[in-house]
Amino acid sequence: MIKKLQMKFIVINMTIVTMMLIIIFSLVYNFTKRNLETESISMMKAIAANPFQVGHPKNPGSELKLPFFTLHLGMDRELISADGGYYDLSDQVFLNDLINESFQNKHEIGIIEDHDLRYFRVKMPMGTVLVFSDMSSEKSTLNNLLQSCAIIGFISFFAFLGISILLAKWAVKPVAKAWQQQKQFVADASHELKTPLTIIMTNTELLQSPDFKENERYNFLHSISLMSEQMRQLIEKLLILAKSDNQVLAVSMKPLDLSKLVIDAAISFEGIFIDNGLKLESFSEPNITVHGNEDGLRQVIDILLDNAQKYSSPNSTTRIVLYNTDRKKCCIKVSNSGTPIPQAELKSIFQRFYRIDKARSRSGGFGLGLSIAENIILQHKGKIWAESQNSINSFYVELRKDV
Repeated sequence: MIKKLQMKFIVINMTIVTMMLIIIFSLVYNFTKRNLETESISMMKAIAANPFQVGHPKNPGSELKLPFFTLHLGMDRELISADGGYYDLSDQVFLNDLINESFQNKHEIGIIEDHDLRYFRVKMPMGTVLVFSDMSSEKSTLNNLLQSCAIIGFISFFAFLGISILLAKWAVKPVAKAWQQQKQFVADASHELKTPLTIIMTNTELLQSPDFKENERYNFLHSISLMSEQMRQLIEKLLILAKSDNQVLAVSMKPLDLSKLVIDAAISFEGIFIDNGLKLESFSEPNITVHGNEDGLRQVIDILLDNAQKYSSPNSTTRIVLYNTDRKKCCIKVSNSGTPIPQAELKSIFQRFYRIDKARSRSGGFGLGLSIAENIILQHKGKIWAESQNSINSFYVELRKDV
């Protein structure tokens, strides 16, 4: 699909470029041709206005730039005289042919193709004056222009083709990345759903067997219930991410006391930490207010604290701190001691289904929490990132204050 998209981009781009080159070169050619014609006709009119002041090659008139000659005709179109030093005007048959061809056209200005001549016919009181100018230099100029346009067009076409290929790769890069992420997302989601679904199906088959006692059947039902709950949680998280991707997750924003929210979240997690032999310390600067969604920000704090209690070292202390960074911003910091997060993976941990330990047990979660937290913070136009130093893993959430 990506290659087809690249090819479509290149074809459309090159079609537009080709059309533009054709239009530009056509305009240049036609403007040049018209200017040459206008210049030639202007000189012929000037000559016709002064038919008896025709210059010669050794002493050309000041108005003359192209080879020309004039024929003076009587009232019956008979040739009276011929002037012009650029041509041999002794061939009467040739001159009579020119006179006849020029009078076959009703227009006073025309072209005699067989001889590459343009003529201008002017009626005078005592007859007619025919002015002829040579078109060979004009045609040569236009032919040279065509050759130049063809060479420039050929070079330009392949230059733009190379640029289009580079632009196509650059333009579809975000699409390719999104497509790859989508495929990975579907594969990971399928993998996460496959295990509990397999367990549910297996336990359902065992329940249908009469070979098991009542307490064993209860265990099968408990396993089904447990796996169903895991699937429900996973599906809910997937729906949150899907809505976020499609920008249909509308959240109501209002001023809220972030200081109180942080302290309340820490209090609700103290029991969980104590049950796991851990300590939780909290500190919040007072009266920090932000414009945001209370449920969303509480979910972010819960995700960070839940991760901290899952991956803390035994008997260690987790700290959550809310403080002002400047007059307009504040920051939530959740830090705990544990296995250091490799520097190369500090950004990757916010990807969906990403796990540093690929063999981590299911109790570790689905690898969606940090991705959900990141989406919520982005909706609040904030930032979230992680740092790891001296076996202390810290997560930061920066938000704009409501000032």
